[in-house]
Amino acid sequence: MSSSSSAAQSRQPAQSYEPAQAPQPTSQHSPLAPVQSLDELAGLSPAEFKLAFRNHPAGVAVITADAGDGPVGLTATSVFSVSAEPPLLVFSISGQSSSAPTLNRADTVVVHLLGADQLDVAKLFATSGVDRFADTSIWSRLVTGEPYLPGAPVWIRGRIINRMEAGGSTVIAVHALQAHISSTEEPPLVYHNRTWHHVGDHSRLEG
Repeated sequence: MSSSSSAAQSRQPAQSYEPAQAPQPTSQHSPLAPVQSLDELAGLSPAEFKLAFRNHPAGVAVITADAGDGPVGLTATSVFSVSAEPPLLVFSISGQSSSAPTLNRADTVVVHLLGADQLDVAKLFATSGVDRFADTSIWSRLVTGEPYLPGAPVWIRGRIINRMEAGGSTVIAVHALQAHISSTEEPPLVYHNRTWHHVGDHSRLEG
């Protein structure tokens, strides 16, 4: 390891985590040689990786779909926009999710960005072993057939354009086709450090 790398490591906080085995340069002229496979690097443990993201807040969404055999839905904090032209968003879903088989076959989805007053909805769609669509008062179908939650301040209907396997999850890319945006600004529901929060004037920082 070079002296500059050693100096950088000495300045790291005490709680930082590093791979158990650092990759070694393949030659003097290629200190950052491309990795041929993920197995070449020893990564963080699951506990270390979760700890690294624990203080990183994320907006809460519910994703719904129907591939022809009934509606499915789940709560997700992995939704983010990647492009405005064309309008693209992505999210990830665990292969262990009961909604995964449907989302891996569906052509379209509806992504709902929840408000702080929809905590009960977020908890419902995060609970395993229950019928998330038993209460017909909280959901309906669009004219295009997808199940959706009319009470969400923002929902986006989109077509799935790509799927990528990533570890035990699937990353799904969606082209936004239609959206509903509430005319009143509502505080969003946020998940941070293993609990629920809302963002509003109380959390505003003057800069």
